[in-house]
Amino acid sequence: MRNIADTLARMARPGAPTPRDTAPSRLTPLTEFGTNPGALLGFSYVPADLPPGAPIVVVLHGCTQTAAGYDHGSGWSKLADRAGFALVFPEQTRANNPNLCFNWFASEDTAQAGGEAESIAQMTETMIARHGLDRSRVYVTGLSAGGAMTMAMLVTRSDLFAGGAVIGGLAYGTATGVSQALDRMRGHGDTSDTALVDMVHSGARGHDGRWPTLAIWHGGADATVSVANADTIARQWRGIHGVGAKAVRTERVGTAVHRIWSDAEGRDVVEDWTVPGMGHGTPIDPLHGERLGAAGPFMLDVGISSTAVIAKSWGLVAATKAETAPKPAPVERVAKIAIPVSPKPASKPRAETPAGIQATIENALRAAGLMR
Repeated sequence: MRNIADTLARMARPGAPTPRDTAPSRLTPLTEFGTNPGALLGFSYVPADLPPGAPIVVVLHGCTQTAAGYDHGSGWSKLADRAGFALVFPEQTRANNPNLCFNWFASEDTAQAGGEAESIAQMTETMIARHGLDRSRVYVTGLSAGGAMTMAMLVTRSDLFAGGAVIGGLAYGTATGVSQALDRMRGHGDTSDTALVDMVHSGARGHDGRWPTLAIWHGGADATVSVANADTIARQWRGIHGVGAKAVRTERVGTAVHRIWSDAEGRDVVEDWTVPGMGHGTPIDPLHGERLGAAGPFMLDVGISSTAVIAKSWGLVAATKAETAPKPAPVERVAKIAIPVSPKPASKPRAETPAGIQATIENALRAAGLMR
């Protein structure tokens, strides 16, 4: 309870500082990408001499992070240089969320129109048009709140994305406010398989084409977003693809356990990567294989590069012997951090009022013995 109280207390102090990125940015600001109803910032990375018809990956950072910081830690732009694909990095603002979290729990920001999800789609469409990119090879990935927003993009724009990868995230539509978001992060509040699938159909608004593939990454020791959420995501997406609960294949890659579900056509449609002993963050491997990323807050050197493995699963990078058998590395201990959830300004009204938010904060602080 104290961790929740601390999180809510940070929410009550919107001016509280968050870690800043010190590494030079390799990204370029993206401007004039549409009406931007979610009031997000946009950045891009396009390798030199990128040919027409190249793929594109949308990368969504986690709470307290920036686009440039997440790129530095994960190594996406370095891999784009080597493999030849474009990148777009939406970035949250403090006006929308004081802790720079994408608002994955707010229905107005996870719908097809009118919020952050639409802004991300507009950035993606703008990049495709400006650089002549391949519309059949559009992908999205993200960490934590960015992972939960990745699910929103796969649902609301199933026609746009061929595949996605969620790291330490949550299923679509399972939280619609502060209290539900905290419960889901703890792994509480089970949802039936039928309800999970219904949430997707509701958000997709009549989508009748092929559904995107999905890779799920989670730390087995994640104390911020319970690993139970990985199972919930898998149940939701297996239901959408109509595949059974039993994995077709299970393998071990380095320290990670990898399970794969295939559809009737033999296409791998859902993957689950669990890294035992890993906390909340993006798995990286700066010393082996592709040598991508840099260790830091929520960038965890566990001897496997999720960036490289995800790109390979999408056919963006050819597999190498070194990467198919990465060397284990010690698990880095990192500070716990919850995904803060905050209301936006009055221009984007929330379902919960400021008074309701304050009451939630005070109740949590009292329960933790921090307030009378």
